Amino acid sequence: MVLATTSFGSVRGVTHDGIATFRGIPYAAPPVTDLRFRPPQAVEPWAGVRDATQQAAACPQPGLPRLFDKLDHSNTKFVERYDEDCLTINVWTPGLDSRSRPVLVWLHGGWFSVGSGNEPAYDGAHLCHIGDVVVVTVNHRLGALGFLSLMGRADPDFESSGNNGILDIVAALEWVRDNISAFGGDPNRVTLFGESGGASKVSMLLGVRRARGLFHRAILQSGPMLRAVSAERAAATTKTFLAELGVDSIPELQAAPVSALLAVQSTVLGGPLGGAYGDGPRMAPTIDGEVLHDHPFDPVASDAARGVPLLIGTCRDEATMLVAVIPGIDDLAPEQQVQLLSDNVFGHALDDLWPKYGRTRPGATATECFLAAASDQLRIGGIMVAERAIAAGAPAYMYRLDHVPSVYGGKLGAVHTVDVGFVFANTDAAAGVTSPNRGLYRDPDVPRLANEMSQAWIAFARSGDPSHPALPQWPRYDLERRATMIFGPSTGVADDPDAAERTLWQGHDAGM
Repeated sequence: MVLATTSFGSVRGVTHDGIATFRGIPYAAPPVTDLRFRPPQAVEPWAGVRDATQQAAACPQPGLPRLFDKLDHSNTKFVERYDEDCLTINVWTPGLDSRSRPVLVWLHGGWFSVGSGNEPAYDGAHLCHIGDVVVVTVNHRLGALGFLSLMGRADPDFESSGNNGILDIVAALEWVRDNISAFGGDPNRVTLFGESGGASKVSMLLGVRRARGLFHRAILQSGPMLRAVSAERAAATTKTFLAELGVDSIPELQAAPVSALLAVQSTVLGGPLGGAYGDGPRMAPTIDGEVLHDHPFDPVASDAARGVPLLIGTCRDEATMLVAVIPGIDDLAPEQQVQLLSDNVFGHALDDLWPKYGRTRPGATATECFLAAASDQLRIGGIMVAERAIAAGAPAYMYRLDHVPSVYGGKLGAVHTVDVGFVFANTDAAAGVTSPNRGLYRDPDVPRLANEMSQAWIAFARSGDPSHPALPQWPRYDLERRATMIFGPSTGVADDPDAAERTLWQGHDAGM
């Protein structure tokens, strides 16, 4: 056992192989009863020593099928616990000393609706061990609990409710600023990083004035987000939500069972991850004039993002997992697969674009062209973020992961989420982690890629430059050369990779 002292009281963690782990440290008061839908409030200090050796709860959320569960051949399955009392963080550190190590704060994926900072794939112990860094993962409010906008309802305490999940993360970053030195970390070298929905959250935090100075570098993995939800769209979503729930007042909302909120949320959004694409209802960070005054990267980088070094990238075949997770889609003809994806996932946003990929991919099926365009929506969005950040004076570095796992006969390609294991160096049993994605990491080049990527993330957290001795020199991204580090069978720098397909997007909107 090991003890640390925070500004709210002492906590007890556990040490294994030289890494101290603290789980479930509260950074804000439980957002329950009359605090539901309110901004995060300060934690009440506690007497004595609080136990921080056990997994805390994640925010209540709809169920989501897990594509890779069948690949987990371990004897222990991860079991999540859910509760509205979820505003906690997990901390891994090599030492409770004065070494002032770089701090990496991870925001989990799952859009703004599902996920958890407790997931085994995000265990920070191995990253701490190989990089002498401190790792923090954050749990925050999701879905309606974190992003249902109640603006204009005659109560100022609820004006920011459409951004409470973001304010939770701000409160967690304030906790890091005030307390991480007690865990051996440097509050002046904090890197915010996340994948998929986590990268979308990082994008949003780059537009929040209150977050300015709470982190000093940012990494966006497979989830750039240029725009927040408009106040009008948020209001329309709330109107539909309240009507479906059958309530018309905030007290009724606060009294509703969380199960009812989740059921209505999925109905209104069209599923557990609904609202990510298309023009329909959406629960995500909102322009409210208080937390978010502007879109973070549309039409330009926000003032809050100016000067923050960025590391941005995607996996080459981000969207292939859609064909694996949508029931029955494998049995459809390519044209039917495209119709299903256009109707139910992308809201026909790619209809004018994906056929053009037949020019650059002769012989490809309609599905292959559509998935290439859908994958590029994230790549091009990341390029747009980089371009606008550079115009505002920030350095940016670009990467792409081309590693194709052999599972499913390699048909998934370089699939969405495969980067996470490499970044955390959690790719085998030696990492001490039971990961549901472990089946993705059984190929001979996995150890090399884990070293290349994890060390790049560590280097970026340390200095703002991801270059390190195991890689070729990594130039900054610019609009002339467009240098991109391609992690794959032979890692190296490519200038403007797939330029012909990048130019197909001219005149099309890649921003989410």
